[in-house]
Amino acid sequence: MRLILSLFLSVLFTVNSFGQEVRIEKKNISDTVFYDQRMLIIPSDSLDAMKVMLKLFPGKLYNLSSKDYKNTFISWECKKCKPATYTDVNGVEGDQLFPYKNGVATRLIDVIHYKDTKGNEYKILAFNHSAYDEDGAQTGRFTGGLLGLAKFAKMDGSWQMRSFQPAIAAFGSFASSPKPLPLVIGEDQYAFTVLHRNGGAGGPFEGMLFLIAGTGGKYRPILATGQYELTNTDKGETSWKSSIKVDNDSKKQYFIDIIITTKGYYHRNENEEDELYNGPYEIASFIKNKTSFDFVIEKRYSFDGKYYKMKGKPVVAITNAK
Repeated sequence: MRLILSLFLSVLFTVNSFGQEVRIEKKNISDTVFYDQRMLIIPSDSLDAMKVMLKLFPGKLYNLSSKDYKNTFISWECKKCKPATYTDVNGVEGDQLFPYKNGVATRLIDVIHYKDTKGNEYKILAFNHSAYDEDGAQTGRFTGGLLGLAKFAKMDGSWQMRSFQPAIAAFGSFASSPKPLPLVIGEDQYAFTVLHRNGGAGGPFEGMLFLIAGTGGKYRPILATGQYELTNTDKGETSWKSSIKVDNDSKKQYFIDIIITTKGYYHRNENEEDELYNGPYEIASFIKNKTSFDFVIEKRYSFDGKYYKMKGKPVVAITNAK
């Protein structure tokens, strides 16, 4: 009898420990968190990113992470906030109204740390918003994660918020934005690249590149280029990848010209028709009477005061043609 009771208590403990469901609640926050001139000072030499996130979005903190699964987020809603429209670059389910009507889950994506040429120290908090889910999940293959940024500068032993943009645009899939990566585009001028990938289940996945920079007092996309990559294809099938860099020979001080180089492989499928070709347009004229070839495409972009736009004609090189 004691053995049976012991086993029962052991099973009960296991169920309570590992099978317990967490009810995700939302905390209503003030609409003042979205004020354009909001100020925030962290009186410390160090910056605890999660504590700062709770100051930016003072909701309820949940940690549903496990050994192989990270899921820490702030759950909140803003009943007095007036939702605004933000572009979802997937373009499938429409743009996003934020803050979301049924609540928000905000997750820290990354902390980007850098110094300028004068030794000034900065930290950028990149975060992701998704719609409230009672299980704490992120869903929707063609729903992007809404990206936001907060910039802090270190001054006199404290971190002072220099700019705060709660939302910019939605990228990625399953309500999860890709991590923004820094790119220096001028003297002490930092921008951030976001590689948006999506596609049907199992691929292939198409990639678009967006460049986000601070201009006119706000962070916004200043470059968008499609057909940046095609990945997760079968072996021997058409695929390509690209890289981005600034023109180091440029004499510009800010918004330096950008060069995007695409390298790939083209292979004609047995049933492929020329008019249905959906690869880079720069190689479209080469696919006739060709079974396969390697290609390199180089494109230059120049800033026109609002956006980076392609300058001149792309340079194309074809090799190993068959």
